[in-house]
Amino acid sequence: MAGRNGRTVRDLRRGNRTAVLQRLYFDGPLSRFELGPATGLSSGSVSNVVAELIADGLVEEAGSVDSDGGRPRILLRVAPGSGHMIGVDVGETRVRIGLFDLTLTELARAERPLAQQRYEVEGIVGHVRDGIAEVLAEAGIRPERLLGVGIGVPGIVEDTGELGAVVHGQTIGWDAVPLEKLLRDGSQLPDGVPYFIDNGARTLGQAEMWFGGGRGARNAVVVLFGSGVGACLVSPEVEHGRAVEWGHLTVRVRGRRCRCGALGCLEAYAGAESLLDRWREQGGSAPEGVDEETALTAMLAGAYPAEDAAPDPVAVAVLEETAEYVGAGLSDLINLFQPERILIGGWAGLQLGTRFLPAVRRHAASYALRHPAHKVTIDLGRLGPDAVTVGAAILPLADFFAHGGRRDERAPRTTSSAVRPAVAERVPH
Repeated sequence: MAGRNGRTVRDLRRGNRTAVLQRLYFDGPLSRFELGPATGLSSGSVSNVVAELIADGLVEEAGSVDSDGGRPRILLRVAPGSGHMIGVDVGETRVRIGLFDLTLTELARAERPLAQQRYEVEGIVGHVRDGIAEVLAEAGIRPERLLGVGIGVPGIVEDTGELGAVVHGQTIGWDAVPLEKLLRDGSQLPDGVPYFIDNGARTLGQAEMWFGGGRGARNAVVVLFGSGVGACLVSPEVEHGRAVEWGHLTVRVRGRRCRCGALGCLEAYAGAESLLDRWREQGGSAPEGVDEETALTAMLAGAYPAEDAAPDPVAVAVLEETAEYVGAGLSDLINLFQPERILIGGWAGLQLGTRFLPAVRRHAASYALRHPAHKVTIDLGRLGPDAVTVGAAILPLADFFAHGGRRDERAPRTTSSAVRPAVAERVPH
């Protein structure tokens, strides 16, 4: 029966299960007594929901604490082994696949380096399939135990219905690639295991908002620096997080040619690929035959040498120019969205690191409006190079929470457009 607001008893029970699971997940272990005020549920409702979750194997006892004059209170937590997720980062130098338990403890991982023609579609599909099989075998997890496979990709993701998630990746040569269908064709996973495909910057943003430097913030922007540049915006108006094509804002009219084909994009100056190109054009020398990560390491070693060596003036000049472009690009985000925090992640952002930040902050403040600039902090993300993989694994986890932990109520196929975890609400304030 539906109530006046259209919600059925089943909806209410699902919502109560979701509330208890989330509070135990983020704030646990907690007692039944503590769950009442934490969830807003009555003691009777808490007891009923907890009994259901224990019977389903999703919640387990985790010791006890003394109470004021009464019997010790039993603590409860989410059972780590009650579900498993796979997170995939289709990155610029490698495909990284991680298998996680329900508490996002990594149980196994696989990596596939990407060489020339790195974004060849069949090659990427093969790496993902093989990596999934490898991590399941390594951990001894049956495929039907999976809550889902989350995948972070470069580009715009569209749910087309019949074909599932389709990826529009102009900078990598992907034109409406039906990635989900390609992965399902020939897959050894059961049909009931859903795929959740989303932009890699957004999965990075989700990870940092749930577990990293964004915890507690209601307005934040998480930016990703790799070969290219992207960002994820989280605010009360877009609390679920939205990927924004920040790297393709025009920062210089009739400027350098970007990978997308346009002139003067931020990515054409701030992405690692373009940064290294500018260094080489001005006389910088990277080791032959190395990938971008190794080349950027060599450039940074020249700009920030040991105490007894002179810095490479070309590397220093290119990095200073890059810091100004990055700062100017961040000022656009500050003026447009007025975030509390900006977090910088991605393999290149983490390599540039703390030595790069002071110049970026200075330029961002000089280009932005004073009032929002005074209210924002700019820091590195806290989750390191695995943040996109963790964020991808959060996609099936969030869907699992949204359905109250009931596998039988979930759709057999769900893509990114159906996954809208309320990041700001789920992080303790």
